[in-house]
Amino acid sequence: MASVNPFNLSDSEEEAERRPNETVDTERSPSEGAPGPPPGNHFSPSAEAEPPTLLLSSNRTSPSGEGISASAAATAAMSGITDTRVSVDVIAAQLLREQYILTALELHTELLEAGRELPRLRDYFSNPGNFERQSGTPPAKDQALGPGGPLNRAGSISTLDSLDFARYSDDGNRETDERVAESEVPSQERKNFNSNPEIQEPIRQLEKRALNFLVNEYLLKNEYKLSSITFSDENDDQDFELWDDVGLNIPKPPDLLQLYRNCGSPLPSPRDMVDVSVEVAFEDFPGNCTPPNPSKKTDLSQQQQTEVIQELEYQISLLNNEKQSLAEQIKKLQSEIQTLRRTVSSLIMPCFIFVCVFIISNVFILWYPQPHTDNSQYLDIGRVSESENGSDPPLTQKSSQSHPQSHNKLKSRPPVQFDQPNRTLSPAFQQALLSFCRMCSDSRLGAEVSRIADSEESVMLMLGRCLPHIVPNVLLAKRERMVTHLCQELIPLILCTACLHPQPKERDQLLHILFNLIKRPDDEQRQMILTGCVAFARHVGPTRVEAELLPQCWEQINHKYPERRLLVAESCGALAPYLPKEIRSSLVLSMLQQMLTEDKADMVREAVVKSLAIIMGYIDDPDKYSQGFELMLLSLGDPSERVVSAVHQVFIPAFAAWTTELGSLHTALIPALLARIEKLLTQGEHGLDEHKLHIFLSALQSLIPPLFAVVLQNAPFTSRAKLHGDIPAIEVTRFPRPASPLQDVATIIGSREMLSALLLLYDHQLEHEGTTGWESLLWVVNQLLPQLIDIVGRINVTSTTCVHEFSRFFWRFCRTFGKIFTNTKVKPQFQEILRLSEENVDALAGNGILTKATVPIYATGVLTCYNQEEDRKLLVGFLEDVMTTLSLSHAPLDSLKASFVELGANPVYHEMLLTVLWYGVVHTSALVRCTAARMFELVLRGMSEALVDRRAAPALITLCSGPEFSVRISTIPAFGTIMETVTQKELLERVKMQLASFLEDPQYQDQHSLHIEIIRTFGRVGPNAEPRFRDEFVLPHLHKLALANNSQAAENKRVDIAMQLFEAYSALSCCFISEEVMLNHFLPGLRCLHADMEHLSPEHEVILSSMIKECEIKVENRGMSDAQGSLSIASSLVGEDAKTKFLSKMGQLTTSGAMLANVFQRKK
Repeated sequence: MASVNPFNLSDSEEEAERRPNETVDTERSPSEGAPGPPPGNHFSPSAEAEPPTLLLSSNRTSPSGEGISASAAATAAMSGITDTRVSVDVIAAQLLREQYILTALELHTELLEAGRELPRLRDYFSNPGNFERQSGTPPAKDQALGPGGPLNRAGSISTLDSLDFARYSDDGNRETDERVAESEVPSQERKNFNSNPEIQEPIRQLEKRALNFLVNEYLLKNEYKLSSITFSDENDDQDFELWDDVGLNIPKPPDLLQLYRNCGSPLPSPRDMVDVSVEVAFEDFPGNCTPPNPSKKTDLSQQQQTEVIQELEYQISLLNNEKQSLAEQIKKLQSEIQTLRRTVSSLIMPCFIFVCVFIISNVFILWYPQPHTDNSQYLDIGRVSESENGSDPPLTQKSSQSHPQSHNKLKSRPPVQFDQPNRTLSPAFQQALLSFCRMCSDSRLGAEVSRIADSEESVMLMLGRCLPHIVPNVLLAKRERMVTHLCQELIPLILCTACLHPQPKERDQLLHILFNLIKRPDDEQRQMILTGCVAFARHVGPTRVEAELLPQCWEQINHKYPERRLLVAESCGALAPYLPKEIRSSLVLSMLQQMLTEDKADMVREAVVKSLAIIMGYIDDPDKYSQGFELMLLSLGDPSERVVSAVHQVFIPAFAAWTTELGSLHTALIPALLARIEKLLTQGEHGLDEHKLHIFLSALQSLIPPLFAVVLQNAPFTSRAKLHGDIPAIEVTRFPRPASPLQDVATIIGSREMLSALLLLYDHQLEHEGTTGWESLLWVVNQLLPQLIDIVGRINVTSTTCVHEFSRFFWRFCRTFGKIFTNTKVKPQFQEILRLSEENVDALAGNGILTKATVPIYATGVLTCYNQEEDRKLLVGFLEDVMTTLSLSHAPLDSLKASFVELGANPVYHEMLLTVLWYGVVHTSALVRCTAARMFELVLRGMSEALVDRRAAPALITLCSGPEFSVRISTIPAFGTIMETVTQKELLERVKMQLASFLEDPQYQDQHSLHIEIIRTFGRVGPNAEPRFRDEFVLPHLHKLALANNSQAAENKRVDIAMQLFEAYSALSCCFISEEVMLNHFLPGLRCLHADMEHLSPEHEVILSSMIKECEIKVENRGMSDAQGSLSIASSLVGEDAKTKFLSKMGQLTTSGAMLANVFQRKK
């Protein structure tokens, strides 16, 4: 229904003439302030055609005056019908009389805007006395107040009609009216408003903290995380995780959204609201108001419908005209769009480049506000701004002239061609090699960096994806963390610009920015930059990579920050596949060699080694073999373990793959390493350099998988290998665990299926067809193995490190080449040299090989490769034969000891070693039993107590029960090891009884060698044995032996025992010894030894004198500390007694202050 403004009615003839046009304009322009009709109900605004009921039903009902406004409009409409008009002054008087002040104010405002001020309303609203607040009760309903009566303000009831929407319109012409309206507000109201305490009172601290908490909570809930970070930084004195930190002793209030929706008060119930219609009786109007003639209602309805139809037809004609105008505008805009699309291709790239340069330059200005003197390390913003400020021709002009051609080339650009090396690496090996170049493409930013836009459309899409992540960080770029994140977000823009920019100078500047973007890039940031460099290289080709990217690496090769040098080292490897092959094998190789030699950071050299490995995977110049070999030896000698580990994991497999293709793996590389080992052995007659031996031998060990792959790939059956059919899976334990994927034989061959097929044919060939015509395997059998066995026989058997290294090498060698190869090719060659047969057991002459390292390496490196029953029997038999042969020939037992030490380190072989020793325990020869007794000492250290109790201790007791003193004496070190390592009391008591029998049995009193062995054993195990055993058994018996040695007649025996006692006491002096034992046994024993040394060894006598003096001082100090301790205990007891008395005294007092003061008065 239409809403008619009754204030447009006037007794002016001029207004009546222009009313139709004004009302039509009012309906079309709702911004003028008067509400227009809703769409679809375009009624004529003529007051003469509007029935009263229609006017009243279309108005809002409100007790504050809106209904009266509608009634006045109805009255005016009816007056128009009978040619009797109601004066506006009459309406104003009636509104003021009935106290509809707000409606009167609206009428006054409307008349002011229309330029027809009414004196009655002007005088009323300009009189402040009409608006003075009364303190009494409001008047009754039937109380009639005149226009000058006081105004009792209603409650907080406001309607839409009482709001001045014109104050909030966008029409700037209303500013003067707003000032007029403000000036018309009574001064008393403004005074009351300004004196409002809720507005003037400042915010309290607790209120501020509470609001801060709610605001931060709102920001976090609505994903304003950056704003929340900034807000929390600005309020760092408050913990936003905990409401209790606010300081209010109330529960946490609802969040801001809930507070806003509730506004602090409950919402009105729907049941309290009803629709109300208001109708005004005609007799309530003044005398000028005459009721309508009922006889003219039908004519009124027909006339109204006619006018409505005419108005609708007029509106339709206007809309049709507007439609035609809009259609013409659409056609014009479409033509303009086509024109812009034709010209946008020449403007996109200049705009894009300008945006990128602008953003990057501003970021660096924020990050580095002061100019830097080191222009080689940081971006020179001046160069960027110089090109922007006009020193060069304008970027847009140059690009608009040159870029359309480059754009056409871009669309038709053929795929980039790279130099493919003349290599035959398997795809699996190549992929595993490149996996050491760590890229970052599993994130949003990584995926963005890994693909470079190559068309205008893709550039726009990339900007659309990247800019929303860049702009919020620009606003917060004052913090370094935000700057770093922003720099990562800029990488796609820099790369795309550098890739597509037509000018080489600008491209160089952008790449310089890329490498200097982050001062010290971490792993993730370096991966992001490397990913971008690889994407750039794939896009632009090898020529531009060489000309644009490599100079950036060369500039930072000596940067002061290791993270930047690390980025250079990783970049060389990542870019290797995309460089010209001549540059790969010359410039890049020289750069990496320089960094490997000169760089002091371990992580940089590690990255250099990995990049060198990638270079070795792509190099195809045979002349670079010697340089690669020297690089391998140089990196193997690096002091850092992480660098050496990278050499074995990456470099050696890649270098071996290249030498395999050159055909020089088994003809040059492995023989060169063997030659260096032999040279070490020749030069090391007086002292072998075990570190260098370890370097060369570990390199040989890393070459075993490539060597086996060569054997398989050059076998007679290789061409018969087929992948289809039923191919069994390879056993998990078939090969040793590789140090890296590049050392996996399956990766070298190409796939596990191919390897499985080749292994089947390999085993069948070895078992049934032999090695005829198999040159690579024949080289291994006839040249490599004999040379290795010869080297093994020349190393020092007492060097545990060398024995262990060679044992590991042969173990991996045999496991890699397989069981059939080990049984048929390796074991026979060792057995031929060792010559362990029944007839040669007693023929000891010329069999010195049994004392070499060949025995332990064959036992631990070859015979332990496979753990089946026949393999264990062969190992046990070999060790028994060696023990028997060495014992009967009175040969050194070093080779047997090395075997037991190496095998004893693995608990798997403890049972087997006890079986071997039991063979010696029950042997008929005392020499063999003595050897077995001494071997127990070597295997007991890592053995479980249960096994010691069940098998080792009974075997030792059995040996002690034999008739030979030499066998009994040989068991003493083993008993000492048990005392040192075992905690089981019953077993310790049995050992203690056995040792006591050696010392106290009269038959052993003259056994000089037994006493020597016991003293040596006590000195070895005493510091680690149980304190009770040391105090009650070891020290008293050492005292007895020292005392007995004073009366020894044979001087040589006396010297031997004295020297062993000196060693034992020197070791035991570091232990904590109780005062009683010190006075009764340790000091007396030292004094006895001192008496012997005065005559036998004066230099030892001086040391003993100082030891005795030191022990005496310890005893004296301990006595003084004990005395002080007793005094402190006594004083503490006295103090406790005084404290108890004082508290009891205090407990008897009352709360009187005077009585409490008397306690502290001095007695007179």
